[in-house]
Amino acid sequence: MKHSCFTSSRFKQTILVSALALGIGLSGVALADRPSVNVVTDPSFVPFEMMDPDTGEMIGFDMDIINEVAERAGFEVDLTTMEFAGIIPAVQTGSQEIAIAGVTITEERAQIVDFSDPYYDSGLQIIVRADNDSVETIEDLEGLSIATRIGSTSYDFLQETLGDSADITPYPGNSDMYMALLGRNVDAAFYDAPNVSYFSQTRGEGRTKVVGPLYEGQQYGIVFHKGSEWVEPVNEALAEMQEDGTYDEIYEKWFGETPNDE
Repeated sequence: MKHSCFTSSRFKQTILVSALALGIGLSGVALADRPSVNVVTDPSFVPFEMMDPDTGEMIGFDMDIINEVAERAGFEVDLTTMEFAGIIPAVQTGSQEIAIAGVTITEERAQIVDFSDPYYDSGLQIIVRADNDSVETIEDLEGLSIATRIGSTSYDFLQETLGDSADITPYPGNSDMYMALLGRNVDAAFYDAPNVSYFSQTRGEGRTKVVGPLYEGQQYGIVFHKGSEWVEPVNEALAEMQEDGTYDEIYEKWFGETPNDE
Protein backbone atom coordinates (compact mmCIF):
# COMPACT_ATOMS: atom_id res chain seq x y z
CA MET A 1 0.00 0.00 0.00
CA LYS A 2 2.82 2.35 0.89
CA HIS A 3 4.44 1.80 -2.47
CA SER A 4 1.07 2.35 -4.17
CA CYS A 5 0.48 5.62 -2.26
CA PHE A 6 3.99 6.80 -3.03
CA THR A 7 3.51 6.00 -6.71
CA SER A 8 0.17 7.81 -6.70
CA SER A 9 1.74 10.84 -5.02
CA ARG A 10 4.63 10.91 -7.49
CA PHE A 11 2.16 10.59 -10.34
CA LYS A 12 0.09 13.55 -9.08
CA GLN A 13 3.27 15.57 -8.58
CA THR A 14 4.37 14.81 -12.13
CA ILE A 15 0.98 15.85 -13.48
CA LEU A 16 1.07 19.08 -11.45
CA VAL A 17 4.59 19.97 -12.59
CA SER A 18 3.68 19.17 -16.19
CA ALA A 19 0.56 21.29 -15.96
CA LEU A 20 2.50 24.19 -14.49
CA ALA A 21 5.18 23.86 -17.14
CA LEU A 22 2.51 23.76 -19.83
CA GLY A 23 0.82 26.82 -18.36
CA ILE A 24 4.08 28.72 -18.22
CA GLY A 25 4.90 27.60 -21.72
CA LEU A 26 1.53 28.71 -23.05
CA SER A 27 1.87 32.00 -21.22
CA GLY A 28 5.29 32.53 -22.72
CA VAL A 29 3.99 31.72 -26.18
CA ALA A 30 1.08 34.14 -25.72
CA LEU A 31 3.47 36.86 -24.63
CA ALA A 32 5.82 36.11 -27.50
CA ASP A 33 2.88 36.28 -29.91
CA ARG A 34 2.33 39.96 -29.10
CA PRO A 35 3.78 41.83 -32.08
CA SER A 36 6.43 44.47 -31.55
CA VAL A 37 5.32 47.75 -33.10
CA ASN A 38 7.61 50.65 -33.98
CA VAL A 39 6.52 53.73 -32.03
CA VAL A 40 8.21 57.12 -32.36
CA THR A 41 8.08 60.12 -30.05
CA ASP A 42 9.69 63.51 -29.50
CA PRO A 43 12.41 63.35 -26.82
CA SER A 44 11.67 66.76 -25.29
CA PHE A 45 7.97 67.67 -25.20
CA VAL A 46 7.50 67.91 -21.45
CA PRO A 47 5.42 66.79 -19.64
CA PHE A 48 4.20 64.55 -22.47
CA GLU A 49 7.52 62.87 -23.25
CA MET A 50 10.95 63.42 -21.75
CA MET A 51 14.05 61.48 -20.79
CA ASP A 52 14.35 60.40 -17.17
CA PRO A 53 17.98 61.32 -16.32
CA ASP A 54 18.13 58.65 -13.61
CA THR A 55 16.96 55.69 -15.71
CA GLY A 56 17.61 56.86 -19.27
CA GLU A 57 14.03 55.88 -20.14
CA MET A 58 11.32 57.99 -21.74
CA ILE A 59 8.59 59.05 -19.33
CA GLY A 60 5.62 61.40 -19.45
CA PHE A 61 1.89 61.61 -20.08
CA ASP A 62 2.12 60.26 -23.64
CA MET A 63 4.41 57.43 -22.55
CA ASP A 64 1.93 56.28 -19.92
CA ILE A 65 -0.89 56.55 -22.45
CA ILE A 66 0.84 54.53 -25.19
CA ASN A 67 2.07 51.84 -22.79
CA GLU A 68 -1.45 51.36 -21.40
CA VAL A 69 -2.94 51.41 -24.91
CA ALA A 70 -0.40 48.82 -26.10
CA GLU A 71 -1.22 46.53 -23.18
CA ARG A 72 -4.92 46.64 -24.02
CA ALA A 73 -4.57 46.57 -27.80
CA GLY A 74 -2.13 43.65 -27.73
CA PHE A 75 1.25 44.89 -28.90
CA GLU A 76 4.70 45.63 -27.50
CA VAL A 77 6.15 49.14 -27.88
CA ASP A 78 9.47 49.38 -29.72
CA LEU A 79 10.22 53.04 -28.95
CA THR A 80 12.33 55.44 -31.01
CA THR A 81 12.89 59.17 -30.47
CA MET A 82 13.49 61.86 -33.07
CA GLU A 83 13.00 65.58 -33.55
CA PHE A 84 9.35 66.51 -33.98
CA ALA A 85 9.73 67.73 -37.56
CA GLY A 86 10.68 64.22 -38.70
CA ILE A 87 7.88 62.34 -36.97
CA ILE A 88 5.04 62.71 -39.48
CA PRO A 89 7.30 61.86 -42.46
CA ALA A 90 8.61 58.78 -40.59
CA VAL A 91 5.08 57.47 -40.09
CA GLN A 92 3.98 58.47 -43.58
CA THR A 93 6.80 56.47 -45.18
CA GLY A 94 6.19 53.47 -42.92
CA SER A 95 9.56 53.46 -41.16
CA GLN A 96 7.51 54.01 -38.01
CA GLU A 97 4.09 52.44 -37.48
CA ILE A 98 2.78 54.72 -34.71
CA ALA A 99 3.68 58.14 -33.33
CA ILE A 100 2.63 59.78 -30.08
CA ALA A 101 4.18 63.18 -29.44
CA GLY A 102 1.48 65.71 -28.70
CA VAL A 103 0.60 65.72 -32.40
CA THR A 104 -2.26 68.06 -33.26
CA ILE A 105 -4.93 66.58 -35.52
CA THR A 106 -5.20 68.70 -38.67
CA GLU A 107 -6.89 68.20 -42.03
CA GLU A 108 -3.56 68.62 -43.81
CA ARG A 109 -1.87 65.92 -41.76
CA ALA A 110 -4.88 63.63 -42.03
CA GLN A 111 -4.34 63.51 -45.79
CA ILE A 112 -1.04 61.64 -45.35
CA VAL A 113 -1.46 59.76 -42.03
CA ASP A 114 -4.31 58.33 -39.97
CA PHE A 115 -5.21 59.57 -36.49
CA SER A 116 -6.76 57.94 -33.47
CA ASP A 117 -9.72 59.53 -31.75
CA PRO A 118 -8.58 62.68 -29.88
CA TYR A 119 -7.01 61.96 -26.49
CA TYR A 120 -6.04 65.47 -25.32
CA ASP A 121 -7.52 68.97 -25.75
CA SER A 122 -4.94 71.70 -26.25
CA GLY A 123 -4.28 75.08 -27.90
CA LEU A 124 -1.51 77.63 -28.44
CA GLN A 125 -0.24 80.29 -26.03
CA ILE A 126 2.26 83.13 -25.73
CA ILE A 127 5.08 83.13 -23.18
CA VAL A 128 7.25 86.21 -22.50
CA ARG A 129 9.86 87.22 -19.96
CA ALA A 130 8.48 88.20 -16.57
CA ASP A 131 9.43 91.86 -17.05
CA ASN A 132 7.50 92.21 -20.32
CA ASP A 133 4.24 94.11 -19.76
CA SER A 134 3.64 95.13 -23.38
CA VAL A 135 2.45 91.78 -24.80
CA GLU A 136 -1.02 90.46 -24.03
CA THR A 137 -2.37 89.21 -27.36
CA ILE A 138 -1.15 87.87 -30.70
CA GLU A 139 -1.59 91.34 -32.22
CA ASP A 140 0.93 92.73 -29.75
CA LEU A 141 3.59 90.51 -31.34
CA GLU A 142 3.63 92.56 -34.55
CA GLY A 143 7.09 93.98 -35.14
CA LEU A 144 8.64 91.68 -32.53
CA SER A 145 10.82 88.56 -32.73
CA ILE A 146 9.05 85.30 -31.86
CA ALA A 147 10.42 81.81 -31.23
CA THR A 148 8.42 78.71 -32.06
CA ARG A 149 9.01 75.07 -33.03
CA ILE A 150 9.93 73.76 -36.48
CA GLY A 151 7.12 71.75 -38.09
CA SER A 152 4.55 72.76 -35.46
CA THR A 153 1.03 74.11 -35.84
CA SER A 154 2.18 77.12 -33.80
CA TYR A 155 4.62 78.03 -36.61
CA ASP A 156 1.83 77.69 -39.19
CA PHE A 157 -0.50 79.85 -37.07
CA LEU A 158 2.10 82.60 -36.70
CA GLN A 159 2.78 82.62 -40.43
CA GLU A 160 -0.92 82.85 -41.24
CA THR A 161 -1.67 85.46 -38.56
CA LEU A 162 1.40 87.70 -38.62
CA GLY A 163 3.26 86.81 -41.80
CA ASP A 164 6.00 89.32 -42.56
CA SER A 165 4.88 91.71 -39.81
CA ALA A 166 6.95 89.79 -37.25
CA ASP A 167 10.32 88.07 -37.14
CA ILE A 168 9.34 84.42 -36.70
CA THR A 169 12.18 82.03 -35.90
CA PRO A 170 11.48 78.27 -35.76
CA TYR A 171 13.79 76.27 -33.48
CA PRO A 172 14.48 72.51 -33.66
CA GLY A 173 13.85 71.87 -29.96
CA ASN A 174 11.77 73.25 -27.12
CA SER A 175 14.82 73.99 -24.99
CA ASP A 176 16.37 76.02 -27.84
CA MET A 177 13.20 78.04 -28.12
CA TYR A 178 12.97 78.81 -24.40
CA MET A 179 16.69 79.52 -24.05
CA ALA A 180 16.36 82.05 -26.86
CA LEU A 181 13.59 83.74 -24.87
CA LEU A 182 15.54 83.76 -21.60
CA GLY A 183 18.69 84.92 -23.39
CA ARG A 184 16.78 87.88 -24.90
CA ASN A 185 17.41 86.69 -28.44
CA VAL A 186 13.64 86.86 -29.03
CA ASP A 187 10.83 88.88 -27.45
CA ALA A 188 8.36 86.01 -27.02
CA ALA A 189 7.74 82.35 -27.69
CA PHE A 190 4.55 80.81 -29.02
CA TYR A 191 3.79 77.11 -28.69
CA ASP A 192 1.45 74.41 -27.35
CA ALA A 193 -0.24 75.59 -24.16
CA PRO A 194 0.58 72.63 -21.87
CA ASN A 195 4.29 72.78 -22.72
CA VAL A 196 4.42 76.57 -22.37
CA SER A 197 2.66 76.35 -19.01
CA TYR A 198 4.92 73.55 -17.77
CA PHE A 199 8.09 75.48 -18.65
CA SER A 200 6.81 78.66 -17.01
CA GLN A 201 6.07 76.75 -13.79
CA THR A 202 9.38 74.86 -13.71
CA ARG A 203 12.63 76.10 -15.32
CA GLY A 204 11.11 79.43 -16.26
CA GLU A 205 9.52 80.11 -12.87
CA GLY A 206 10.00 83.74 -11.82
CA ARG A 207 11.64 84.54 -15.16
CA THR A 208 8.73 84.03 -17.56
CA LYS A 209 4.97 84.34 -17.65
CA VAL A 210 2.18 83.04 -19.89
CA VAL A 211 -0.03 85.78 -21.33
CA GLY A 212 -3.14 86.15 -23.42
CA PRO A 213 -5.90 83.73 -24.36
CA LEU A 214 -5.69 80.20 -25.69
CA TYR A 215 -5.46 80.31 -29.47
CA GLU A 216 -6.72 77.72 -31.94
CA GLY A 217 -8.39 75.08 -29.80
CA GLN A 218 -6.68 71.86 -30.81
CA GLN A 219 -6.80 68.13 -30.11
CA TYR A 220 -3.93 65.66 -30.00
CA GLY A 221 -4.19 62.26 -31.63
CA ILE A 222 -2.05 59.14 -31.91
CA VAL A 223 -0.62 58.91 -35.45
CA PHE A 224 -0.59 55.85 -37.76
CA HIS A 225 0.52 55.24 -41.31
CA LYS A 226 -2.41 55.15 -43.72
CA GLY A 227 -4.52 52.00 -43.42
CA SER A 228 -2.82 50.77 -40.23
CA GLU A 229 -4.44 47.76 -38.58
CA TRP A 230 -3.88 49.35 -35.17
CA VAL A 231 -6.24 52.32 -35.47
CA GLU A 232 -9.35 50.45 -34.34
CA PRO A 233 -7.72 48.50 -31.46
CA VAL A 234 -6.10 51.71 -30.19
CA ASN A 235 -9.41 53.61 -30.34
CA GLU A 236 -11.08 50.80 -28.42
CA ALA A 237 -8.32 50.92 -25.79
CA LEU A 238 -8.62 54.71 -25.44
CA ALA A 239 -12.39 54.41 -25.00
CA GLU A 240 -11.96 51.74 -22.32
CA MET A 241 -9.42 53.91 -20.49
CA GLN A 242 -11.87 56.81 -20.49
CA GLU A 243 -14.68 54.62 -19.19
CA ASP A 244 -12.80 52.85 -16.38
CA GLY A 245 -11.00 55.93 -15.05
CA THR A 246 -7.48 54.95 -16.13
CA TYR A 247 -7.18 58.00 -18.39
CA ASP A 248 -8.12 60.36 -15.54
CA GLU A 249 -5.52 58.72 -13.27
CA ILE A 250 -2.75 59.23 -15.84
CA TYR A 251 -3.89 62.79 -16.51
CA GLU A 252 -3.89 63.70 -12.82
CA LYS A 253 -0.44 62.14 -12.36
CA TRP A 254 1.11 64.54 -14.88
CA PHE A 255 -1.09 67.64 -14.68
CA GLY A 256 -2.15 67.63 -11.01
CA GLU A 257 -5.86 67.60 -11.82
CA THR A 258 -8.38 65.62 -13.81
CA PRO A 259 -9.76 66.94 -17.12
CA ASN A 260 -13.06 67.73 -15.38
CA ASP A 261 -11.27 70.03 -12.92
CA GLU A 262 -10.02 72.38 -15.60
